[in-house]
Amino acid sequence: MSQSAKHIIFTGQVQGVGFRFAAHRIANRYMLAGLVRNLPDGTVEMIVQGYSDDIADCLRDIQETFGGYIRETKTEEIPPDPQHKDFKIAF
Repeated sequence: MSQSAKHIIFTGQVQGVGFRFAAHRIANRYMLAGLVRNLPDGTVEMIVQGYSDDIADCLRDIQETFGGYIRETKTEEIPPDPQHKDFKIAF
């Protein structure tokens, strides 16, 4: 399995609903690294890296948990960053 990294922006009603804490819990379940944080424009940013299959499963679980709140998910492939050793909630 190959390592990959993604930069994701979630739009919709994704702030104030426990999104970051659930994303943190789900990402840790798959032993992924990166971060999740609220942005000033009301979106949530997530940088996630690990095995491609684990990232896909993590994003599927987030979608299943918050599907009613997420209006759009923009995902782009980015190079893995060795600074990310674990998954954090950034403030």
